[in-house]
Amino acid sequence: MEGFFCSLQCPGPGRVWGAAAIIGAPSEQHPMAGIHITDIEAAINHWRSRAPTGDGWGLTPQVKALAEVYALMVYHHEDEADEDSLPAPARAAWLDWYATTPDTPCIAICSTSQGDDTCKGCGRSFEEVQHWPAFSPAEKRRVWRRITLDHSAWRFNRYAERAAESAPRPAAQADSGPAVPTSR
Repeated sequence: MEGFFCSLQCPGPGRVWGAAAIIGAPSEQHPMAGIHITDIEAAINHWRSRAPTGDGWGLTPQVKALAEVYALMVYHHEDEADEDSLPAPARAAWLDWYATTPDTPCIAICSTSQGDDTCKGCGRSFEEVQHWPAFSPAEKRRVWRRITLDHSAWRFNRYAERAAESAPRPAAQADSGPAVPTSR
C-alpha cells in the first residue's frame, strides 16, 4: 500500500492511493457510491471489539486498513469515500462489517404497493424498494443513512412509541394519579 498517505504530488511506485483516488469524485456517467465516514467509524469499532489486540496499542490489519481511509477522510474534510476506490484490505474489512448489519430497512408494511411514492413503513422511495437487490452495499448504506436522518418512517417512530408504551413501568411510575394521603 505504498503511497497511501501521499497527495497527488507524491506518486509512488506502481499505484498510488492518494486522497483523490480514495475519496473520488462523482461523474455524470458514474455517480459515486460513497461510504459515509460514520460507516467507516462503525466498521473500525466493530473490528476493535471483535479482535482486540492484547496490549491495547496495536492495530489489527482490518482496523489499520480502515483507519488509513478514515485518516485521509478527516484530513481532507470529506464525508464519503468512493466505494470502488478503497484499497482492497479496507474494502474487505468494510464489507465484512457490512455483512453484520441488517440488509433492508423493510418492516413488512410497504405502502408503495398501495401507490405511495415513499414507503411509510421504511422510508424508501418506490424506486429504491424496486431496485434494492441490485444496489451495492454503499448504495444501501446511503439509503439507510438518509432514512435514519429523516426519521419519519414508521420503522423509527410508530413502533418505537408502541414499544415504549407496552414496556413495564417502574413501580414508582405505575400509579400516575395524584398522591392521596392515607390516614392511620
